[in-house]
Amino acid sequence: MPELPEVETIVRDLQRLVTGATMKDATVLRPDLIEGEAGSLEAELPAARIDSIDRRAKNIIVSLSKSRRGADHLVINLGMTGRVLVLAGSDADPPHTGVIIGLKDGRKIVYQDVRRFGRLELLSAGEWRARSDSLGYEPLSDEFTAEALHELAKKSKVAVKVWLMDQKRVVGVGNIYASEAMFRAGIDPRKSAERLTKAEAKRLQASVREVLLEAINFRGTTLMDYRDAAGEKGEFSRRLRVYDREGEPCVTCGKKVERVVQGGRSTFFCPSCQK
Repeated sequence: MPELPEVETIVRDLQRLVTGATMKDATVLRPDLIEGEAGSLEAELPAARIDSIDRRAKNIIVSLSKSRRGADHLVINLGMTGRVLVLAGSDADPPHTGVIIGLKDGRKIVYQDVRRFGRLELLSAGEWRARSDSLGYEPLSDEFTAEALHELAKKSKVAVKVWLMDQKRVVGVGNIYASEAMFRAGIDPRKSAERLTKAEAKRLQASVREVLLEAINFRGTTLMDYRDAAGEKGEFSRRLRVYDREGEPCVTCGKKVERVVQGGRSTFFCPSCQK
């Protein structure tokens, strides 16, 4: 599932490629990908201008002006296998295309989703503000400090790695980067969040930011489905230190990486480095 670095990579691509573009038409091929009526998307987007593109949590936020019925935001959540591609108008639509947004300059934005857990949704400014306010800290923001992390964590008895993945606390950190951040911080992922010391919270906050920024620099992690807006794979997978490396030697101490299941997800860690 795309996490913060993958979504951020796509957002930066889209900012460069389609900011300022005007939409010509929209075609919904898979209505189950649309939150609400599929016809509303097809009716709303023609003549709308893309003013800006941002990220909040794992969502792509396309800010619109001059939409036909006044929608302010097109919110795209990639689910597990979603892709947003910018193609030439003459390019063939890839398999599993769900939505095609034609641009007046002849190009098109294609939303492709094999498993179709992603969603596209039109929201007013007020609706999006309420949605955004319900989400947790952005881990790359100034507000995400070691002190804030420690204060939140000490209120919870759940395992710290599971806690870190709760989008109402900290957004965008999924299974891959939670495992990687816990390893870099030297913290056992099974430890209760409330037992984090201030020193551990400081290390974890720094590690979360470090691994996310490094992954963005390498354009995300492709294990299977993720592609950027040009259809290219991310390169961070070759820099993973524990994730999906069960039984392999730890890059720090040489002992075998182990795997446990937490909250229905695999957690990878070094039992020696993360005591």
